[in-house]
Amino acid sequence: MRYLTKEWYELCQQRSLEFGLRAHRGAGVHDEALYRRLYKRKEKAFLKERREMYDVDPRYLLAHDGAEMMRVDQYFSGEEIADEDKLIYRMPEEEKARIHHLIAQYDARPAFDEVACKQEFQQRQEWGLEIHAERLPGEILQQIADLRVFTLGYCTKDMLRQLKVVSSENVRKTDQISQEYRQAQQAEPLPEELRNHFHFHDCTVTEMLSGDDLVIRLDTQGGFTQLNKITFVAPDIIKQDEGIEGKFWLYNELYRTDDGYEAHVLLDGKEMAEFIVRCRDIIIEQE
Repeated sequence: MRYLTKEWYELCQQRSLEFGLRAHRGAGVHDEALYRRLYKRKEKAFLKERREMYDVDPRYLLAHDGAEMMRVDQYFSGEEIADEDKLIYRMPEEEKARIHHLIAQYDARPAFDEVACKQEFQQRQEWGLEIHAERLPGEILQQIADLRVFTLGYCTKDMLRQLKVVSSENVRKTDQISQEYRQAQQAEPLPEELRNHFHFHDCTVTEMLSGDDLVIRLDTQGGFTQLNKITFVAPDIIKQDEGIEGKFWLYNELYRTDDGYEAHVLLDGKEMAEFIVRCRDIIIEQE
């Protein structure tokens, strides 16, 4: 990758380091009692939110049937709306059936599982610890007295200030690279059909077959396309990290060469991977 490199992507994960954090006077020292108190506070709020979601009765959805509707511009005009300009929404029978099915499930649901909810909260905290340990800049990480407290959403006022400064600089850097990437790609003399279709963000590589041609098959369920087969004709693989199959397609760059194309792909999974191939042609299709 010339622009959207692994380093650029990792920097993108550090654009909002201060998100969800608030200053706490006690966060500057390692205090076990403080951690346990804050943990209980956050756990209680998590349980309350989950219980409220669990207790939402889907019967409210039926209230939309027969609802009076009107154009937005008429509603905000302040003028009286004539009866002929009003519409009555009639819910399709299949939608009513779906809602009644939800109601039946709601009425038969078991009691709220508080134990499982607490376990979920704990797992989220453990996952957050791992993410922060991996993504926080080293100079920031070494200043945190207790990463568990930080993961719960608390830090010192000075730390919050530092995080805002670092995030702002990361936004500037990544936005500049993104702009350079867009300009470079727009300048490439690519066929419009290929330019428009060579985008597979969040698709999963399920198969990679090498031969006279290189064929990549994708699971497009999580992506934004139905095109699930890419054929690189007469390929010359420049770079191929291990474990491409099973990884998510993040970003790509595409360049014209004297006798074809050069494609750069950045993928993610347990570890990030990069793939670069030169070829005579690229065929994209849906199987």
